[in-house]
Amino acid sequence: MEFGPFVKSILILDLEGKRVASKFYSDDWPTNEERRTFEKNVFSMTHMKNARTEAEVTIFKDEIVVYKFIEDLHFYVTGGEEENEVLLATVLEAVLGAIFIVLKKKVNKMEALTHLDLVLLCLDETIDGGIIVDTDAKSIARKATGVSLDPGAEELTIGEALKSARGQVMKALSVENMAMEVGTHDSGFSSNSLADWWF
Repeated sequence: MEFGPFVKSILILDLEGKRVASKFYSDDWPTNEERRTFEKNVFSMTHMKNARTEAEVTIFKDEIVVYKFIEDLHFYVTGGEEENEVLLATVLEAVLGAIFIVLKKKVNKMEALTHLDLVLLCLDETIDGGIIVDTDAKSIARKATGVSLDPGAEELTIGEALKSARGQVMKALSVENMAMEVGTHDSGFSSNSLADWWF
């Protein structure tokens, strides 16, 4: 008895259609030769498409293929024709998000090969024997790396920027107050000019 939803394969190929990392969860391709042929056929059918901004969906024989390209890598998630393509796209985005995190936003062939262990762990933490076990990119990345992740870089950048700006405004106001105490207020500094300068 087969439980659904079921992912048949996850493929990561380079610009020539060569395997960077792949996981097969179905007996549809029992030999490595058959797997390579499948990869080649899927790549040939999709490599001229523009799937860089959003995931694309196509049908290859009786397989649903959801794919997206980043830099010099082509990412694919496949399932049977009865599977939900939105769910397969969710798996693809989860895998991409986790790999983006563990590779520190440098998603390309060289980085993927250098950290192939982490890439494969991301696949394993998303799919187990074809069954979807996690679709949260941060959770997958945390499990793959074995460490607790810091808050997102964007959140840190905004927080640090606000803290830095606040510190600089306070410092500037301190300098102005000191200048007023010394009697050099007519040097052109005023509360209004500082406010205009910072905001």
